Amino acid sequence: MLLADDDLGTRHGMRLVLEAAGMDSCVEAADADSVIEEVLRNPPDICLIDLTLPGGGLSAGGWICSNAPDTAVVFVAEEVTDDELFDALRMGVAGFVMKGMNRARLPDVLRGVLRGEAALPRELVGRLAQEFRERGRRRYIALPDARGAELTSREWEVLDLLRQGRTTGEVAERLGISRVTVRRHVGEILRKLHVSSRAAAFELLERRSGT
Repeated sequence: MLLADDDLGTRHGMRLVLEAAGMDSCVEAADADSVIEEVLRNPPDICLIDLTLPGGGLSAGGWICSNAPDTAVVFVAEEVTDDELFDALRMGVAGFVMKGMNRARLPDVLRGVLRGEAALPRELVGRLAQEFRERGRRRYIALPDARGAELTSREWEVLDLLRQGRTTGEVAERLGISRVTVRRHVGEILRKLHVSSRAAAFELLERRSGT
């Protein structure tokens, strides 16, 4: 078992829970490079990796899936964007556990992973179902350099509300999500549209719509 988180207290807490449940010795890592070094040295059965790990939790997990396929990867996350969720699943990770979960449940979740089960909290299962329902309803926007950008329906909802002058907090309350999730959606929107600010995104949409 490898525990990867840049917070020593978090690693220590998870280690105590897992070892108390009889799970084998836990190796710890504080960044993506250390994760890869440990996997190269002695591939564990499971890597439990913080999604926001310094150096890139997602990229470290992808490297493991490609280079150590017998090691299961489970991400630990406070919030997960749609792109992070689907990118991780395409990589072949075993799933996610959320930071707010009862830690006493963690050993059972990981034992399930060792049996070949997926670790997906209910909220992420719901997002997967929504993705398949909405796959045909995504909207494209043509960019000035002839590239196209595809925004998810939730990203369009966030963008539309922000264009109406709503604050991040108001958008979060309206959509029933956290402010952190709103900010992550905004980051994905800006990345997809290749702009650096919300104002630039609004201007681009107005230009493309002819308004």
